[in-house]
Amino acid sequence: MPRKVTDACIQCGACISECPVSAITEGETQSEINADVCIDCGACEAVCPVSAIEAE
Repeated sequence: MPRKVTDACIQCGACISECPVSAITEGETQSEINADVCIDCGACEAVCPVSAIEAE
């Protein structure tokens, strides 16, 4: 199951650089995860400083 970014996102970019398949991009108000590309590895969740990423 892919991860999702919650409203707690502060757009720090940590998750974008950590994603091994480049599934995360910077959106207008928060980072966005492309569910079709996400491999559910959890790397992004582990580096998020505000715990804004969770399993769907």
